[in-house]
Amino acid sequence: MSSVVKGLDVNRMDPNSQRDHFQRQREEMVRTQLADRGIRDLRVLDAMRSVPRHEFIPEPLRQDAYEDHPLPIGEGQTISQPYIVAAMLEYLTLRATDRVLEIGTGSGYVTALLSLLSAEVYSVERHAQLAALAERTLHRLEYCNVKFRIGDGSQGWAEYAPFDAILVSAATAEMPPALFAQLCEGGRMMVPVGPPFSQELQLITKVKKQPKVKILEGCRFVPLVEGTLDSE
Repeated sequence: MSSVVKGLDVNRMDPNSQRDHFQRQREEMVRTQLADRGIRDLRVLDAMRSVPRHEFIPEPLRQDAYEDHPLPIGEGQTISQPYIVAAMLEYLTLRATDRVLEIGTGSGYVTALLSLLSAEVYSVERHAQLAALAERTLHRLEYCNVKFRIGDGSQGWAEYAPFDAILVSAATAEMPPALFAQLCEGGRMMVPVGPPFSQELQLITKVKKQPKVKILEGCRFVPLVEGTLDSE
């Protein structure tokens, strides 16, 4: 199926025109959906201006790649709304030297952003097919400082702990204790907490081995599924 963006058949464009077209859309996304709504972290804005979100979306939906809403990516999962992604990254205050754990690789879009904003990214995904597609896309686009694991995200990735920051891209009823245990002292975790249809973003900082919780804005994410993985 062709990707038709605002009346244009993108698949009929030559590669240079197609690249320029999506670049203009990213610029507009950053200006109108992020900067105009209060995102100020220049590193976050530059990363979202750089990463080609359309590459992480099923081709039939690429006409909506830079709209401000989530999109389905298969396995009952979604790629999150750009503004929420930017807000989560800004709240985490990532440094170029950080080791980051991502829970919920999904399409790999947020993984790509994290790879630009930090030194090392360790990404855990429950669904094997999504993980494989995300890994192929990230390698093709040359985001190289990422390790992947298929597993129960609520258990994190203890082998590579502790982490400076943890970003959870799925909703949980309460802070996952295994993830908090894998934060270094002073580390930050961003996690959507609440019931299935309405959560709040929480920024949890580890201070003297205890959680310091800051309530941020409302959001809605797919649930974090815990326990034994289904066969795929």
